[in-house]
Amino acid sequence: MGYPVAGTGCGPGVGGFLWTSAGIILVLYILLVIVLRGGLY
Repeated sequence: MGYPVAGTGCGPGVGGFLWTSAGIILVLYILLVIVLRGGLY
């Protein structure tokens, strides 16, 4: 599940859309989980 190859097989248009929308949502979700768990540890 590598980040650079997340949307490479879907074409440049779909890949760019995945990077802008789903990528940002995924990062925010991970940060939210880290904060809710009480830090990075």
